[in-house]
Amino acid sequence: MEALAAGLRALPPSCGPVRLVAVDGHAGSGKSTFAARLARALGGAPVLHLDDIATHRELFAWTDRLRAQVLDPFARGEAARYRPYDWSARRFGPARVLPPAPVVLVEGVGAGRRALRPRLARLLWMERAAEESWRRGRHRDGPGQSAFWDGWTVAETRHFAHDPSLPFADLLIRECAEGYVWLPRHLPAADPEPVRHTR
Repeated sequence: MEALAAGLRALPPSCGPVRLVAVDGHAGSGKSTFAARLARALGGAPVLHLDDIATHRELFAWTDRLRAQVLDPFARGEAARYRPYDWSARRFGPARVLPPAPVVLVEGVGAGRRALRPRLARLLWMERAAEESWRRGRHRDGPGQSAFWDGWTVAETRHFAHDPSLPFADLLIRECAEGYVWLPRHLPAADPEPVRHTR
């Protein structure tokens, strides 16, 4: 993880002074856990969760809000200010400040969407199949969220059919018993073995 963090820090900035790194993948694929561990390896890098930007009525129609509240301030070298959405109260909460740190992680379904890719330093994809990811997510959230998940899987499938992230990912991240395995999206023919990393 430290080697990946060092590589990200060495990249040129992609959004003002910020190296914006997306962690995308299906809901339930382990994005939040991986992003938290990567943030620690980066010395406490800020993490923006797209669950704080999306809403019940705008599961994927949040690009303009993200651009206005986060991307445009970063591009000017300023701190971002956004109001995280409260999924229980169904309204936006008090504003939070997101500093223009050297590396900022953006994790969530659709983090690698077309509109964001020009601002990204790297796009990481959690390599777990949709059905397995959704089973994990349903188990995590419990039966009370079953109706939400029924609608979510339809919306997610529609989103990725229209605006896929996986073909543009720089690294594929796979969780395994020892930690994570990751590999470049386009492996050289002479080096087909993925790099293994422990937690």
